[in-house]
This record gives sequence, structure tokens and C-alpha cells, in this order.
Amino acid sequence: MKLLLVEDEKKLIESLSHLLKKNGYVVDAALDGETGIEIAASGSYDVIILDRMLPSLDGLSLLREIRALGLDTPVLFLTAKDSTHDRVEGLDAGADDYLIKPFFAEELLARLRALTRRKTKHLVDDCLKVADLLFYPLRCEVVKDHLTIHLTTKESQLLELLMINQGQVLTKERIMEKVWGYNSDTEISNVDLYIHYLRKKLKVPYIKTVRGVGYFLQDDTHVSATAL
Repeated sequence: MKLLLVEDEKKLIESLSHLLKKNGYVVDAALDGETGIEIAASGSYDVIILDRMLPSLDGLSLLREIRALGLDTPVLFLTAKDSTHDRVEGLDAGADDYLIKPFFAEELLARLRALTRRKTKHLVDDCLKVADLLFYPLRCEVVKDHLTIHLTTKESQLLELLMINQGQVLTKERIMEKVWGYNSDTEISNVDLYIHYLRKKLKVPYIKTVRGVGYFLQDDTHVSATAL
């Protein structure tokens, strides 16, 4: 899952980025509202964590601009303002959830899990299924023929991206943005390398190559959610 963190407190950005990356998220950050709306407009994020008090463009105005662009990306508002009026104002502007500062890391992670489940709609009991594979994104594990295959964080994020977008060709650039992040200086050849890793570990024919473009998960694999 890829997150955009828009927050002007550098120390908070550092601590939150560390926490989120440790829990398997790809994180991009912006220090002000103008930069935040410019990056958010790409539409490549699964959730936006947005501080209300920002320089150049406040969080409330940024949120309204995001919604005016037609983006339905879930937004979690972070704020020190805890009055009922402030919460209602944020929710009415298009926020999906509201978290008051200071907060516990566990609560932030739980709220993010809830928002990402709502967005994908493919996740049921945190499990994805394709043919003979059962994939658990939060555990970075695939079960095949009653055997558990452990994936690295990047392998897991790549497989999840392919499964959620099954049948759609994803360019290497799009995969780079979603799995490694907007600000990453990782070489694009890493996409090919991690596709190779997945194919080798999973030993399945489902991941197809479109030469010179990217990759996709074959339509007739019938990717679907499963409740176990």
C-alpha cells in the first residue's frame, strides 16, 4: 500500500515514515499544502494522511481541492483541533476518518488498515485468492498446495498490486511509483528483478509480460476475495 503523508512537522514526518515503512507501507511526504496537492493529484496513493494546519495551503482547503479533482482516495485527517465543529467540518469537506493529536501508533495503524480495506474492496479477512494461491498481504505470505511461501515486503506489495489490478497492464513506471515510492531513487530495472523473484517463488504462469511496457496478472486467473 502506498501512502502520502502531508505534514509540516519534520520530526513527526520522520517518526511516522519510519513507523509506516516498518509496517510495510510505501511512504511519500510533503511539507506544505501546495506540494501536497501537486503530488496527490497523481492519484497513485491508497491513503492520504493529512495534517489540518499546513503552510501555503491549509489541510481543509487541500482536502476540498482533492475532492474537486474527482479523487476518491481515502483521507485520514490529523489535527490537534478536537472540537465537534472541527471534526464535522473536516468530515463534511471529504475526510474519511479523523485522528486527534497526540495519538498512539497502534490506533493510527488500525485506522489505516480499515481505510485500505474499504478502498480495495478485494480484501476480505485480509486474504486474496488467485487460482491455487491464497495471499495474505499483511503477513507477506502465500499459501499454495498447503505450503506457506514467505515473501519480502517488496514482493508482497508487488503481488498485491498485480492482484488488485488483475487484467490491467501496469507500466514499470506505475509499479515503481506504487511499490517503491514517488521520491525513490531505485533503478527501474528493480521492477524486472522483483517480477523474476515472484515467478521463481510462486512457480505460476499468471504474471504476464507486455514487452517494452510492463506486466499484468492474467484475466482468466479469476482473482477474487475469499473469507477463511
